[in-house]
Amino acid sequence: MADARRDSAVPLAVRALPDRGRVVCRGFIESVTYVPAVRVAAFTAILVDHDARAGTKKSAAAAARAGLATGVVPAVSSPKGRASVRSGIPRPKDRLRVIWLGRRRIRGVNAGTELRLEGMVTLRDGLPTMFNPRYEILSGQEDL
Repeated sequence: MADARRDSAVPLAVRALPDRGRVVCRGFIESVTYVPAVRVAAFTAILVDHDARAGTKKSAAAAARAGLATGVVPAVSSPKGRASVRSGIPRPKDRLRVIWLGRRRIRGVNAGTELRLEGMVTLRDGLPTMFNPRYEILSGQEDL
């Protein structure tokens, strides 16, 4: 019965995650971090929403026009002529750090892969973080 309830949970967007609590979310891996062999084993990935993953100028311009609803902060010029806000870069709240302790690598979890995650989220160093979540690979790159 508990498994049926868990599978029917609607995944949240990364930017809609609470500061703490048990969640089911979905997003794309933006980057992964491999630690050297001399450090404690931990595999880290950064998860972002689908619209934050777009890298073309056209999609970045469309995201800037959509404003804060898309989670992308447009550039704002200060009186001295310098940009005071990063342009096109997701804010920390728009990213989820996922850490698998005791693992150096997880097969299939690479940049560009779509994942569905379930676990406890908490704020760590100002970034929502999830440790050792359950995960499901929803898409991946085809190996040729």
